[in-house]
Amino acid sequence: MNNYQHNYRHKKTAKPGGTSFVRRTYSRKKVCRFCADETLRIDYKDSRLMRNFVSERGKIMPRRITGNCAYHQRRVAKAIKISRIVSIMPYTSVNI
Repeated sequence: MNNYQHNYRHKKTAKPGGTSFVRRTYSRKKVCRFCADETLRIDYKDSRLMRNFVSERGKIMPRRITGNCAYHQRRVAKAIKISRIVSIMPYTSVNI
């Protein structure tokens, strides 16, 4: 495998005519927004910021989705849990 093939994922899909072709998917490396922006602070009282790291079901999103580094992901998770205890954020979503 040369370097070009190794860097990209290949997906084989079928064309409507019956022939198959290779579709390349390009994924950009996610950057931790807290490391990139030094003015951004993790605070359990900032529910607007914490809402970005919670799914619509109320679950804390993993690092591979959010792009946070391990240090900031632990701090975000702790802040979300504290804001849930203090009733700033809900534990689950409200589905009626």
